[in-house]
Amino acid sequence: MSKLHFTTKHANAATVTRNWYVVDGTNQTVGRMCARIASILRGKNKASYTPHVDTGDYVIVINADKVKFSGNKLEDKIYLNFSGYPGGKKEETAGNLLKRRPEAVIERAVRGMLPKNRLGRKMIKKLLVYAGAEHPHTAQQPKELKF
Repeated sequence: MSKLHFTTKHANAATVTRNWYVVDGTNQTVGRMCARIASILRGKNKASYTPHVDTGDYVIVINADKVKFSGNKLEDKIYLNFSGYPGGKKEETAGNLLKRRPEAVIERAVRGMLPKNRLGRKMIKKLLVYAGAEHPHTAQQPKELKF
């Protein structure tokens, strides 16, 4: 009686193929949209997903200024920044940050959903966020991604 041996195929840098996707943020809820984006950046939508390898795809987000928050988060949600100096804590509401730098809202939300290590820092570089409807990545022929 012979034993069957099944081996798991692990992805590595040589076998990973990356796709490009474009996401339209118009009337999308920030948290739900960013959770799906983080999953794609990690590569969890692929059969070749390997936890210790960056198997994710590139994601372009357009119309980041047209995203929405549910409930009273525009007034109640507070983003904190700390310079490291005494008295260097700065607070800003979600509504104010969305007006001033709409890209930062998406980037901070997705960064919080990725691993907090060197692999996560590599993954966040594949996220490209733009406030308007235009992006300079048409040469990569990104596919439209619907949520």
